[in-house]
Amino acid sequence: MAQEQDNTKSLNIEIDEQIAEGTYCNLAIINHSASEFVVDFINMMPGNPKSKVKSRIILTPQHAKRLAHALNENIRKFEKEHGKVKDYENPSIPLNFGPTGQA
Repeated sequence: MAQEQDNTKSLNIEIDEQIAEGTYCNLAIINHSASEFVVDFINMMPGNPKSKVKSRIILTPQHAKRLAHALNENIRKFEKEHGKVKDYENPSIPLNFGPTGQA
């Protein structure tokens, strides 16, 4: 009977092939209102000053807080196994990744 109760609490999540491949992101922009958080994921390419949002996720404040907690917990576990993740407060690469020299 305990097995039956566990089965009723299980969650069946499916993912299609295209979504399973994922989308690379090296920039996230976060905005919020009183009722939602909007996270835009962007892939900035070197030498290309123009980029497009690749994915937008809209969350309630409660889900945004749960996501932040889950990310922090996973980073903690990652660092325990692989060492501290370096955080570059002043990145040496400008946001536009493009050349800045003069001719």
